[in-house]
Amino acid sequence: MQIEWKCQSFDRLTVDDLYAILRLRSEVFVVEQNCVFLDMDDKDQQSWHACGWHEDRLIAYTRLVPPGLAYAEPSIGRVVTSPSVRKAGVGRKLMEYSIEKIFSLFGKQPIKIGAQLYLKSFYESLGFRQSSEVYLEDGIEHIEMCFPILEN
Repeated sequence: MQIEWKCQSFDRLTVDDLYAILRLRSEVFVVEQNCVFLDMDDKDQQSWHACGWHEDRLIAYTRLVPPGLAYAEPSIGRVVTSPSVRKAGVGRKLMEYSIEKIFSLFGKQPIKIGAQLYLKSFYESLGFRQSSEVYLEDGIEHIEMCFPILEN
């Protein structure tokens, strides 16, 4: 599957880009996960938006949050892939792209995420390590995880 990756600041997104992002986030987080929450939390405007496009359709997305906005460290949030591409390795490619972009945007430093607990093994396979106890966010079990920077 050919994926075109783009990473843009909020003010560089087109109206169509923004609509596709919000639609995919709503499709998965609100409808599929049956979670009523305020997705638009005033962090989008200060964040970068990593998008994976296939045949003019958004299939993968993350929000790259600068240090000091969600956590002291930079963060990858709103991680989502379209249900139509699940089990095709798109999520791994999305996270690898997002980690690379975080480093290029904010320098090579630890990355913190708030992960849904059921995805712990997936994030560990990418190098993240659990850094908190389990907590509930919008009725879903989460943990904080950190991608450490190892000194050689």
